[in-house]
Amino acid sequence: MLPEHAPFSPDQRRAVEIVLAGLDVSQRFWLAGFLSAGTAAASAPAVSAVAPVKLTVLYGTESGNAEKLADLSVKTAKKRGFQATAKNMSDIAPADLAKFENLLVVVSTWGDGEPPESATAFYKEFMNGAVPSLKKLRYSVCALGDTAYEKFCQTGKDIDARLESLGGTRILDRQDCDVEFDEPHAAWLDAALKAFGPAEAGGAAAVFGTSAVAPVAAEFGKKNPFPSELLEKVLLNGKGTSKETWHYELSLEGSGITYEPGDALAVIPVNAPDMVEGILRASKLSGAEEVEVKGVGGKLLADALREDFDITALSRAVLTKLQALSGSSQLAALLADDAKDRLKDYQWGRWIADAIADFAPDGLAAADLATIFRKLPPRLYSIASSPLAHPGEVHLTVASVRYQAHGQSKKGVASTYLSDLVAQGGQVPVYTHQNKNFRLPSASDAPVIMVGPGTGVAPFRAFVEHRAALGHGGKNWLFFGDQRYTYDFLYQTEWQEHLKDGNLSRLDVAFSRDQPEKVYVQHRMLERAKELYGWLQEGAHFYVCGDASRMAHDVHEALVSVVEQQGGFSRELAEAYVEDLKKSKRYQRDVY
Repeated sequence: MLPEHAPFSPDQRRAVEIVLAGLDVSQRFWLAGFLSAGTAAASAPAVSAVAPVKLTVLYGTESGNAEKLADLSVKTAKKRGFQATAKNMSDIAPADLAKFENLLVVVSTWGDGEPPESATAFYKEFMNGAVPSLKKLRYSVCALGDTAYEKFCQTGKDIDARLESLGGTRILDRQDCDVEFDEPHAAWLDAALKAFGPAEAGGAAAVFGTSAVAPVAAEFGKKNPFPSELLEKVLLNGKGTSKETWHYELSLEGSGITYEPGDALAVIPVNAPDMVEGILRASKLSGAEEVEVKGVGGKLLADALREDFDITALSRAVLTKLQALSGSSQLAALLADDAKDRLKDYQWGRWIADAIADFAPDGLAAADLATIFRKLPPRLYSIASSPLAHPGEVHLTVASVRYQAHGQSKKGVASTYLSDLVAQGGQVPVYTHQNKNFRLPSASDAPVIMVGPGTGVAPFRAFVEHRAALGHGGKNWLFFGDQRYTYDFLYQTEWQEHLKDGNLSRLDVAFSRDQPEKVYVQHRMLERAKELYGWLQEGAHFYVCGDASRMAHDVHEALVSVVEQQGGFSRELAEAYVEDLKKSKRYQRDVY
């Protein structure tokens, strides 16, 4: 039936309803698209008599999550009649915000409260530069973050406050999202679009009373991970090493899943039995109690601790909930604003079970315990294979995390799930995660420089394999580093074969423990400064993968120094040169 406000006479209404009654879903969908495309211009007023509201969705992304949500926001807004577009922070200047009237911001926070790599320049200028008044702007912010970090969603908080200080009108409170962001983002978007109005909700599809999207078969993805068979696992380190790095080969046969070099594979782990036992022992529970799990329903506590909850990451959010349950004055003092350093010291090397034992010595009720945890998040690993070189497979390079802290053995959840709990032939729930900010150059002859110490070498194995499979003639140069040549030269034989075949043009290695003085990849870069700068002048693309806290910073500083020395630039001009590399997508990083 047509809505009462449809602009038709009674005779026209009856005629349209008779026609519509004889159409199937696909025919209605085609007709809706035909009219909304403006092909029948004379009929356009019947679809919408209201000019569409213009809406800009601005995003800043590191791993691609904010970009995905921005794209989803635009699609949803368009279905509701908005004239919506998405813009990357890397593509606009803060002054451009004065041109917008309606703005949604989706931005992630990286590391210790830092903006995403691609949004750094925009963020710095926006927060510190001269930005025109935004009194005509209406806005709302969706911030992505991780409660395991102290400065949770800090970039989104900063941008939200700055927009307000510049005169913008917040039409909806900021939404701060933890690692499970789909539901809170959807609720925020729905409320924001309603607040922006008036838009002609639903467009032509609403007029014809049918969905614009026909049902499709379920696809494997975040909400429906693929049960991948572990085809092979190989320990890459030699005897005598202090490290444990594994090569995993997983099947994608029959999944329909595709990926590109530079993408990541999300692994959905379970918690190890000893981790579960630690929580139960500290809480003085058996595990046979039943608890409620969001989206699942009732479940045995032991099973929920194993499969559903993040039971290790000791964040401020977890400690705050624990304090409310336990009433511990000691924990309250630790959470005080003037005790941040003491809190950090306490959190290091401790798990949630340790905090329960320290601050709730009498234990907790099962229902209360379940409220402390967030959902067990997937872990993202850089893909170490080319789909052209290994069709139907995906490979990973993963270091098993094990360490001692406070007299106890500790370990990484996902890395030891793969090494300890999944045997060859077993299944691992996975899905792929696009990373559009870490891509090979489209030009087949473009030189490529790759810096990847340790497991950071993973995507560069994929890069070299892929360029070789495509027959690309561009030069490839790899800087690799680890502790010892004899034990820790990951994929050594493969690199030597690539050198022999010409797929790898240069290989420079740095093994930090093989000599009295520590030598790292950035030192090799400085030693090869003339050649490295020459490659950049030839149009080389520069890639870095690995540790964000120290290595990526040191490599960046070395790159600026190379440009400064070899180009004869001042430090300021050298930094501008490197910033231009970023803006032109010739300097890309995948750091963690």
